[in-house]
Amino acid sequence: MAKRLNNQSSIGDVLQQIIQVNKLQPGMDQIDVKEAWRQLMGNGVNTYTKNVVLKGSTLYVELGSAVLREELSHGKYKIVKMINEELGREVVKEVVLR
Repeated sequence: MAKRLNNQSSIGDVLQQIIQVNKLQPGMDQIDVKEAWRQLMGNGVNTYTKNVVLKGSTLYVELGSAVLREELSHGKYKIVKMINEELGREVVKEVVLR
């Protein structure tokens, strides 16, 4: 059973409680990761990005350019680090480029 919040709780605390009780965190992570990808990669990469999906802790990115996919594959560790820093916690552990 969820703990009851007092009348002095902030909106952020109430929303976080709703997310935890209703197990909405994976969906929120999906949205946050897509937005982080869009912001961090810039227009050049986003032009060739077809789809970004988070399954568990693995980020699947579908790209329309084989050359770009090859370039990004050399920096997978850096991509994971940048996204996790942007989100403020470890959400992504691996990146798969397709």
